[in-house]
Amino acid sequence: MVDIFERLERGAGGPIGQYMSRVHGYFAFPKLEGEIAPHMRFRGHDVLNWSLNNYLGLANNPEVRRADADAAAEFGLAAPMGARMMSGQTKYHEQLERELAEFVGKEDAFLLNFGYQGMISIIDCLLTPRDVVVYDAESHACIIDGLRMHRGKRFVYGHNDEESLRKQLLHATELAEEQGGGVLVITEGIFGMKGDLGFLDVIVRLRRDFAFRLLVDDAHGFGTMGEGGRGTASHFGVIDGVDVLFNTFAKSMAGFGAFVAGPRWLINLLRYNMRSQLYAKSLPLPMVVGALKRLDLIRSHPEYQERLWIITRALQSGLRESGFDIGVTQSPVTPVYMHGGNEEGTNLIVDLRENYGIFCSIVIYPVIPKGEIILRLIPTAAHTMEDVERTIDAFKAVRDKFDAGYYRSMPIPQMADAEFRVK
Repeated sequence: MVDIFERLERGAGGPIGQYMSRVHGYFAFPKLEGEIAPHMRFRGHDVLNWSLNNYLGLANNPEVRRADADAAAEFGLAAPMGARMMSGQTKYHEQLERELAEFVGKEDAFLLNFGYQGMISIIDCLLTPRDVVVYDAESHACIIDGLRMHRGKRFVYGHNDEESLRKQLLHATELAEEQGGGVLVITEGIFGMKGDLGFLDVIVRLRRDFAFRLLVDDAHGFGTMGEGGRGTASHFGVIDGVDVLFNTFAKSMAGFGAFVAGPRWLINLLRYNMRSQLYAKSLPLPMVVGALKRLDLIRSHPEYQERLWIITRALQSGLRESGFDIGVTQSPVTPVYMHGGNEEGTNLIVDLRENYGIFCSIVIYPVIPKGEIILRLIPTAAHTMEDVERTIDAFKAVRDKFDAGYYRSMPIPQMADAEFRVK
C-alpha cells in the first residue's frame, strides 16, 4: 500500500508547484501592496500594474469604499448567519438578485458565494448522466472541473470553430437521442487568455439545426461588453438565445461572489438544488450591499465603460503599431505573444519589473506549450494615456533585448521568497 503523503511529497508539488522554489513570491503568489490602482508597490518599489481585472476602476471608487465601510459597520461580516435556505436570507440579497436579472435581461437571478464553485455546481445541477455536453476547447478551469463531475458523455469542439462545433453537435444529438437525454453547449463570453469573444451569434444560429441549451460563462464580459456593460450576449444581440448566464463579481464589480441568471422556474430550481449554495453560508451583507452600489454605478456611469475602451484601444493599437503580436483579442484582455524558452521569459519579466517598473503577468510552460511566452495585460478605466505610452516604450526596449539574445545569456534569477528556495 502507498502512503498518500509520501506519494504527494515525491510529486514535488504537481505540474506547476514543482517550480515553487524558483517562482514563489515573484512569478507566483506575488505580493502587491497599496491601494488597488494602476500604480502599486512590489518588493519595495513602485510599479505600473497591468495585472488586475479591475476593469471599471471600481475597487477604490470613493462611493464603493464608503458603501463597503458603512455596510461593514452596520452589519459586520458575520451577517447573515447560516445558508440562504435556512437562516441567511435578507431583503438585500433579494433586491440584488432582482436588479441583476433586470440588468442582464433575464427573468431572475441567484446569488452565488464564489464564481468558481458556482460554475461547478451549476453544471452538476443541470445535468443527468443521460445528458451530453458540448464545450469549447479553451473553456475555463471551472467549467472543466464542473464537467469532471458529470457522469455522462462530453464532446469538445475546436476553439470558436463552427465546423467542429457542428460535427460535435451531430455526435451529441445522436447519443442523447439514444440515451433519452438532452444536449448542453457551454462556452465563454470572453476567453480570459486570448481575449477573443465566444462566437455566441454563431452558436445561437445553430439552434435552427440542432436542439440544445446554452450556458455562457461571461465573467470577463460583464461590465465591459454590450450596451451599458450588460455583457457579451448583449454585444451580439442574442440575450434571448442564452439559456443560462453566469457572471462573477470578481472583475468589473471589484468584489467577490457571482450570480446565475435565466428563466424564473430554472433559477428557482437552482435555488433549491445547488449543493454549493444549499450547504454554504450566505454571502455576507457588506458584499451584497456593496454589490448593489457597484451595480448602481455601472448603470449610472456609462463613462466608466467608455473610458475602459479608450485605454484598451490606445494600448492595443499602440502595441500593434509597434510590431507586437497581440493575437485576435476583441476585448480588454491584451496578450502579447513571444517565442522563446522559459528562461528568456522569466529574465524578461524580471527586467521589466525591476528596471522598467512595469508589472504584468507572464504565462509560460507548462500552462502553455513549450517555446511560447504570453505577457498578459489588463487595461482598466483607471489607467491613463501616460501609462499606455510608458508601457509601450518599455515593451519595445525589452523586445530589442529579447531579439538580441540578451535574456538567453543571463543566468536564471533566483527571485523566490527565501523560505521557498532550494537549499
